[in-house]
Amino acid sequence: MRDRRNFLKTLAGTAAGAVLAGLDVLDATAAHAARAAQAAQVAGGRREVSVGGKRAKVIDIHAHCVFPGVADVVKGTPLEGKIGATGPQVQIGPQRLKAIDERGIDLQVLSINVFWWYAAERDLAEKIVRYHDEQLSAWCKAHSDRFLALTSVALQFPDLAAQQLEYAVKELGFKGASTQGTMMGEPLSSPRFDPFWAKAEELGAIVFMHPENGSSVVKEGVLKGSGDLGNIIGNPLETTVFLSHMIFDGTLDRFPQLKICASHAGGYLPSYIGRSDVACEVRPAANCANKKHPSEYFKTQILVDSIILSDEGLRHLVAEVGASQVVYGTDIPFVWPDSVDLILRGNFSNEDKLAMLGGNLSKLLRA
Repeated sequence: MRDRRNFLKTLAGTAAGAVLAGLDVLDATAAHAARAAQAAQVAGGRREVSVGGKRAKVIDIHAHCVFPGVADVVKGTPLEGKIGATGPQVQIGPQRLKAIDERGIDLQVLSINVFWWYAAERDLAEKIVRYHDEQLSAWCKAHSDRFLALTSVALQFPDLAAQQLEYAVKELGFKGASTQGTMMGEPLSSPRFDPFWAKAEELGAIVFMHPENGSSVVKEGVLKGSGDLGNIIGNPLETTVFLSHMIFDGTLDRFPQLKICASHAGGYLPSYIGRSDVACEVRPAANCANKKHPSEYFKTQILVDSIILSDEGLRHLVAEVGASQVVYGTDIPFVWPDSVDLILRGNFSNEDKLAMLGGNLSKLLRA
């Protein structure tokens, strides 16, 4: 009987403890909700993000747009009908202002990131890029307090790409360029692209790298099937391969002031950087041209956007590369979970939160 009474007493104590623990969880949840509400005040339909009572400047580096009028530029050419999606959700217009207001974005950096013009002949490539840049410039000038732009150059002609970047930065006020992970399968670490990288370094222009479903880095058909694997796996894989080439082929050493921002949190590389760090010592066939360990470039030359989609993912990303190398990105108009709240609720200092939300990009873009 005594054993039974002791058992019931223990059970009751355990239950009481569980209730108290549950109350602690509820209290913590309520406190988090209160903090989130305080951090996400809305003024006139526009979200205002704050950290520790300080208004945060939120800058989005990863935003898509298209200008369907480019169809007229390629009419009657081999590229007619190959310009990719031009639906209203991707087109730039009043709906974009509403979208960034809802998210609390103060500045959005626009770029055109489906690089179908890499197949164009030189004259046509020049016309396509000029058309895109003129349209971006007109939009940004009309909304100069909310938007910046990157040019998407014709990398198949590196000398032309360098000229296009210089024109965009010096004449149009753009902040840099956007590229794919390869130029139709050719690594961008190839020395023939050095004129473009040299110009980006000279101008202090950021280069934002956006993949194209891994189509240039995996065998055709491998990512077909359920799960939209071209996007889910192919995009971060292409980013991983791009960064690895830029490091191991010595491109970042040839241009030590070059700044690259890799989309989708740098792909898989930051989460497995230890393997890359030892590659040159343990793999006889590695043939490394890099002067530093790969992780060191993530401290200086490589930035990554915040599209990592989980609390633990962001914590680990910051642990590997540092808050100074993480910048906010959305992938607008595509509807991934927004990382503003991911950053706000993370166990980071207020200083680091402000840096990731916009401070890092504000310094880099001088915006």
